[in-house]
Amino acid sequence: MTFSKTTLTTIIVAATATALMSCSPSKPDIKKADEVKEPAKPSILAADIGKRVETLADDRFEGRAPGTLGGQMASQYIADEMKAAGIAPMGKDGTYFQPITLTETTVIDGSFMEINDTKYEFQKNSVYWTKRYQDSIRVKDSELVFVGYGVVAPEYGWNDYADMDVKGKTVVMFVNDPGFATKDEALFNGNTMTYYGRWTYKYEEAARQGAAAAIIVHETKPASYGWNVVSDSWAGGQIDLVRPDKGASRAALEGWLTIDASKDLFSAAGMDFDAMKLAASTKGFKPVAMGNLKLNAQINNKISTVQSRNVVGVVEGTKYPDEYVMYMAHWDHLGKKPALEGEDGIYNGAVDNATGTAAILEIGEAFATAPAERSVIIVAVTAEESGLLGSAYYGEDPIVPLNKTVAGINIDAIQPLGRTNDIVVVGHGASDLDGLLEAVIKPRGMYIIPDPKPEAGYYYRSDHISLAKKGVPFLYADAGIDHVVNGKEYGEQFIKDYTDNRYHAPGDEYNKDWDLTGIEQVTEIFYELGLGMANSRDWPNWKKTAEFRTLRDNMMKQED
Repeated sequence: MTFSKTTLTTIIVAATATALMSCSPSKPDIKKADEVKEPAKPSILAADIGKRVETLADDRFEGRAPGTLGGQMASQYIADEMKAAGIAPMGKDGTYFQPITLTETTVIDGSFMEINDTKYEFQKNSVYWTKRYQDSIRVKDSELVFVGYGVVAPEYGWNDYADMDVKGKTVVMFVNDPGFATKDEALFNGNTMTYYGRWTYKYEEAARQGAAAAIIVHETKPASYGWNVVSDSWAGGQIDLVRPDKGASRAALEGWLTIDASKDLFSAAGMDFDAMKLAASTKGFKPVAMGNLKLNAQINNKISTVQSRNVVGVVEGTKYPDEYVMYMAHWDHLGKKPALEGEDGIYNGAVDNATGTAAILEIGEAFATAPAERSVIIVAVTAEESGLLGSAYYGEDPIVPLNKTVAGINIDAIQPLGRTNDIVVVGHGASDLDGLLEAVIKPRGMYIIPDPKPEAGYYYRSDHISLAKKGVPFLYADAGIDHVVNGKEYGEQFIKDYTDNRYHAPGDEYNKDWDLTGIEQVTEIFYELGLGMANSRDWPNWKKTAEFRTLRDNMMKQED
């Protein structure tokens, strides 16, 4: 509970009077009212947030890319800010750092992928790579199997690999999940993508099934982005974690095909593309061998390693220090690249995600001023832009046990829009955290807007998912669009302007003319939400229909 300054003064004076009544009346130690010191009151200040955003987005950090001097300097700045704020170190060897070794692989000349007589052109109609840390890898005469959406989901009674052994074979599948294809609300989660619809899951499942190669059919609507995003994202060096098994558990080849190349592939197999798509969206679908088609591929890699680090601090709880409420944000951005005319080539990442990093520092400072009953852990992760790698590493090697992590709040790219009447919740309806958030914002006269594009699966594209898919309930919310003065249309245009002109571009720079009141508003809300959880004995959970509910339930049964 939060008290006003007047109320706090009244409480303190009353408590003092009560104490005096119980003492000897001869020489009472009475203090004047102006000598009574109030406890420090936590505050979230726009000016502090703005100063940290401006610093993190400064050119001297050169875009905060992992493995660079600028990235090292930025992570050190965050650690220094944690120390200055009174947030204790929680990293390795008494430091604020969780070191991470990353590997960078680049597909080089001599690589190819072909199916029967068709050789695919890299980036033009295909992209492919391997997660195995090998200089060269070969897939030879691997039979093709169409596996629908590549999903094994027991809670939905769904198995696209039923009655088919795909070990050593190449699986071909659609992106998204059957609910999107049919818009049937009773099928998976209807138009809202589940984790089964994410391409990351599909490659993971193909590996679990023992496939030699996994190929996803690209379509713009179900993927929610065009082929250019796929082709550009997988060109050049690709950063990944150094896996303990050096990627041996992954399929030898992972890749995408354009829609046109995919239709030609189905035709070559004697299959009707549209008919197979309909069949794949029908419960009871079973995988189908794709005629006599076989994949042959060679992937040659240039491999190197780079070092980066997560930054981790903690404010210890006063009563339950071994239970933790987590705040997370990624500190990295895209670094420095060859400059176009009129640009400096520095991808400063002011909105994405200096804002979120500044917010968790401000929140951590507020808790350090007045610790809660439970501990609060502040985690600034690296390599989000390279595939959520810093958070994935944390999920595999958590600083505190995941079954002692009460819940988490992820803050990623707060727009400097100004105050709004609403707040957007990505993945709305997944967990109890939505209701807790609503209880915080309702007294403010605010309301929740569910993710306006649930079919795009944005809930699975930021760092919280790395812990969510381990079972930890996580909220991913963002500033709203309904500006308190100028309304929704203004907010929509503001965000569109950023997306079109500055998102993942050198133009994402700090501007002293920013209206920071909205960032302050969101940060206050997230602080109050975490404070409520940190002073509670409740353990929020996923909704019963959420794909991570069983994981959480099983986790909480584990002994320490």
